[in-house]
Amino acid sequence: MICIACIFTNIITAQIYIAKTCEISFSAPTPIEDIAGVNKVAKPLLNIATGDLQMKIPMTSFIFEKPLMQEHFNENYVESEKFPYAIFKGKLNEKIDFSKDGEYKTTATGKLTIHGVEKERTIEGTVMVKGGEIIMNSSFKVTFAEHNIVIPALYSGVIPPEAVIKYSAQLEQFKKELKN
Repeated sequence: MICIACIFTNIITAQIYIAKTCEISFSAPTPIEDIAGVNKVAKPLLNIATGDLQMKIPMTSFIFEKPLMQEHFNENYVESEKFPYAIFKGKLNEKIDFSKDGEYKTTATGKLTIHGVEKERTIEGTVMVKGGEIIMNSSFKVTFAEHNIVIPALYSGVIPPEAVIKYSAQLEQFKKELKN
């Protein structure tokens, strides 16, 4: 029975890939200065057998050039204490042969939750398979209003109504360590 459990565990973990590195950037350029933050903490998971993709992004892990911008982002806009994570749960729409090196255009459809508001999204991107690793890239826009993120009236003509999100992750096969 233990042997069957080990084989089953190995089959499951062989299909799961986790980020070795991941960078998610947020950018909302204004005439005065660019509002931009970078998060290198998120660890997306991809099940290559099913195409399921999941990501939980700690909002306080976005780092900004100016500490005051970071403070405003967390306290006034995304309200990180109330809504500590952005979450994406979805599925790759195209079948990809992960056993062959190559670059594939793909889309992922799922639910994106930001600021406690869940929205159905289809996000375009690329998946590159190279030497047993998977590299995923995407760029898409998020409109603040659709996630109930309020821009103060004083800044409504300065801060754009949406931000560009860029995502890049290098994933490697998840290996579960067996404890003796």
